[in-house]
Amino acid sequence: MLIRKDQDLNEIQTTVFDIIVGIEEHKKQAKQKIASQRSLSVRRALEERKQRKELEYQINDELWFNDI
Repeated sequence: MLIRKDQDLNEIQTTVFDIIVGIEEHKKQAKQKIASQRSLSVRRALEERKQRKELEYQINDELWFNDI
């Protein structure tokens, strides 16, 4: 992590430093967003798979005849 010391930098250097830190923060947030989206996609896929298996179980022909 970059740490700025105001007394060691002039105004232009401070501005450039702040821009670089802002870019790094933006990259970090973008990576976190992608990771969250992937996690959500995986969770949805797992839920869909579970629902599909449950439906397959519920509409299994053999089980229907057992209820009669």
